[in-house]
Amino acid sequence: MKINPLEDRLVVKPAEAESKTASGIVLPETAKEKPTRGTVISVGPGKLLDNGTRAAVSVKVGEEVYYGKYAGTEIKVNDDKFVILREGDLLGVVVK
Repeated sequence: MKINPLEDRLVVKPAEAESKTASGIVLPETAKEKPTRGTVISVGPGKLLDNGTRAAVSVKVGEEVYYGKYAGTEIKVNDDKFVILREGDLLGVVVK
C-alpha cells in the first residue's frame, strides 16, 4: 500500500528508538524516548496558494528530517509505523 499525502504534508518513517544510553545502559521498552528523527517516504504536491498556484515543498523523498516530539499523526500500515505531518512541523533537515 502506498500513501500519497495531500497539500504540504509528508509521510515520514521514524528512526528506531535508542535501546542503549551513551554509557551502555540497556533501556526497557517503557523508558525509550519517542523518535523525533526519520526519513521522508512521500511528499505532497504543496500548499495551494490564493492565486491558484502551488508552493513547492522544500524537502525531498529520502531526506532525513527532525520533527517535533508531538507533531503529526502516527499511522500503522502493514505493521510499519509512519508519521504524517505538515512541512511546517519540521525542525530541520540532516545535511550529510
